[in-house]
Amino acid sequence: MQDPNPLPWGTQDRFQAHFIVRKDVKNSSDCVAQTILATKGHFGSKTVTYIKWDGGKLAQVLNDDSSLKEMITKQLPKDATIFVEPTENAVRIYGKWKTSYEFGITKDLFEIYNKIASHIKSL
Repeated sequence: MQDPNPLPWGTQDRFQAHFIVRKDVKNSSDCVAQTILATKGHFGSKTVTYIKWDGGKLAQVLNDDSSLKEMITKQLPKDATIFVEPTENAVRIYGKWKTSYEFGITKDLFEIYNKIASHIKSL
């Protein structure tokens, strides 16, 4: 028998790709970073005009990389929102949740994550 009042939650059509960089982090606050975006436009025409990293030591290193900032400003705001945080023996890089229609990693986005990973390795 099927429930006549199903609950409104359950499996969601949302996905999130996580890129894992293996690194033992001594001070976890050093490897925390998040993008802060300045945008212009509204809705579908919204574009990123400026990006700044907020966080620990890694954020300072990422702010100094002008080519990385330029690469990120060419992305849509949803793809330009990037989070970096340490786990037990690795550092995780990820973006916002996406639906199955939006989900995917472009070549440019992969290059951005790869560049962030190289900065993490160099710390």
